[in-house]
Amino acid sequence: MPIFICGTGSYVPKKVLTNDELSLRVDTNDEWIRTRTGIRERRIASEEEASSDLCYHASLRALEAARLGPEAIDLILVATITPDTPFPATACYLQRCLNCRPIPALDINAACSGFPYGLHLARQCLLGDPHCRHILFVCGDKMSSVTDWQDRSSCVLLGDGAGAVIVGRSEDSEGNSPPEGLRLQISDILLGADGLGADQIIMPAGGSRRPASPQTVEGREHFFRMDGKRVFREAVQVMGECAEEILRRNGLSSGEIDYLIPHQANIRIINAVAQHLQIPQDRITITLDRYGNTSTSAIPIALDEAVRSERIARGKKLLTLAFGAGLTWGAALLQSE
Repeated sequence: MPIFICGTGSYVPKKVLTNDELSLRVDTNDEWIRTRTGIRERRIASEEEASSDLCYHASLRALEAARLGPEAIDLILVATITPDTPFPATACYLQRCLNCRPIPALDINAACSGFPYGLHLARQCLLGDPHCRHILFVCGDKMSSVTDWQDRSSCVLLGDGAGAVIVGRSEDSEGNSPPEGLRLQISDILLGADGLGADQIIMPAGGSRRPASPQTVEGREHFFRMDGKRVFREAVQVMGECAEEILRRNGLSSGEIDYLIPHQANIRIINAVAQHLQIPQDRITITLDRYGNTSTSAIPIALDEAVRSERIARGKKLLTLAFGAGLTWGAALLQSE
């Protein structure tokens, strides 16, 4: 039975932090950031906003697009690496905010690969449970809460935001079809991970291995850390291989992909992957210039903007590509209808 994305939504905080403003905090400048990352500005959540608040606003927009109310949702999935609290799950906070029924709610931690991972889980839940009709899947991160504003190499990259999708069947258990409108059929999903690279993107402390202590706080171990050069090489190679594999097993060439929606980490990574796949720039969706790397939410934010701008017409093929901490990676092949 076909499984579809039948509604998308996104949200970014109001506060804009430009490269020039950031240069007042650390030794950097606009040209240095733009030429190395492609980022001009990013959005920063207020102190009062948590990841669940970002997810809430994105969820409302996705529900509106799908012409559904919270009462129609049968499962909530949230992909995040900046949960409101270590426990309970941020999905439970979101459930409370939306005033949903007592339905299942859980978090997924696959970092920047959260979108394909969560999409796969949503699809399998719908295929395996005849009573599950609609799933709210949200990716949201307040990366500013784990950003070391003294670390020039990482603080220029990160931003806050959330993206949401409603995932449902071609028809529910009673034979009812989803609302009319643009739908994205989930054709295939490919996932992978390699724990040997787990230390390449990490928050060193705050878990059971290194609980919070005066020493971890003093050592600034509760912030995002990344081995940038190694991650760059891994991301280009793995995303290219992942794309080739999902295309091969679906009998497609890169020339048949109408839209590439990659993880928005660094413009040089995106360009290298696109060049490897021979996909021209006008078929690539880019948002990192305005939002930076918003981790889990980067792909669904870009997807929502592409849908709402009506760039995506019916009968088009979309390929999303992700790479993140873990190391994890994934690709999702979508078909617009």
